[in-house]
Amino acid sequence: MHSHSNITTSGTQPHGSHHPAGDASGRLALTVLLNGLITLVQIVGGILSNSLALISDAIHNLSDTLALALAWIANRVGKRKPDIRKTFGYQRFEILSAFINASVLTAVSIYLIYEATLRFLHPEPVQSMLMLIIAVIGLMANLVSMLFLHRDSHHSLNVRAAYVHLLGDTLSSVAVIAGALLIRYTGFTWIDPALTLLISIVIIRQAWHILKESTDILMQGVPSHLNLEEMKMLLEQHPEICNIHHVHCWQLSDRQIHFEAHVETRRNMTLTESAVVRDQIETMLAEKFNVIHTTLQLEYQNCTDQEMIRVRK
Repeated sequence: MHSHSNITTSGTQPHGSHHPAGDASGRLALTVLLNGLITLVQIVGGILSNSLALISDAIHNLSDTLALALAWIANRVGKRKPDIRKTFGYQRFEILSAFINASVLTAVSIYLIYEATLRFLHPEPVQSMLMLIIAVIGLMANLVSMLFLHRDSHHSLNVRAAYVHLLGDTLSSVAVIAGALLIRYTGFTWIDPALTLLISIVIIRQAWHILKESTDILMQGVPSHLNLEEMKMLLEQHPEICNIHHVHCWQLSDRQIHFEAHVETRRNMTLTESAVVRDQIETMLAEKFNVIHTTLQLEYQNCTDQEMIRVRK
């Protein structure tokens, strides 16, 4: 009959990659106001100039304004502390926001492709000079908004989704400017829907990456840059450990990686000895894989199922 030590421990390491949020919330609020104003200008200008590309840019900018507003709300909500109902806190709200934003962006782009196809079949005259003026105004506003969010886009998936919205609008404005000039000097009105089609495809491609990453996080998938087999082998090199099993690794947000596992020791340890092993494992995970929160269950000849991934029947 074997005695066993079964200890569940949890620790948060200071080694994680944290980036100061700064005044991301304030910068998001400014971009919401700026894009809302430009959207109104583009809608009026698009109707008056009869430019599908400009109207498309306006619709896209409207979706951006809503997306930025949602990103701002998510940024505020994500800062709330954990409570009795949300023990992990509210940071994943930002991931949900990124998923919604990317989904809306994809849907709007598909609609614009449909409208561009109709315009190809039924060309209409375009007032290129008014189209050019409004597009230049939109470009300047988008560049300013992107400048506001550039730094934060590297550290937050939520802000990155908003940033991609703005990037799409900037590309759209550049294309509309070029299109307005070409239409003015060549008279080829098909350039207008062609630009709409091209811009929409580029935007869908950008949105797909955010959709994929946010879905992986929401589904609690293993971060794409981590290899569980490699993590298991590294931990099993510890002289006091014979097996790592029932492993779970996921991201709470785009900045927080969590890891939990059963750890079978080679001998029956005291609580004090187990605590030392636990601390060593947490340090390895933090330094090698940037894991900031670890939950370990230390065992001695206790678990009959020692598969790395436990499949519940």
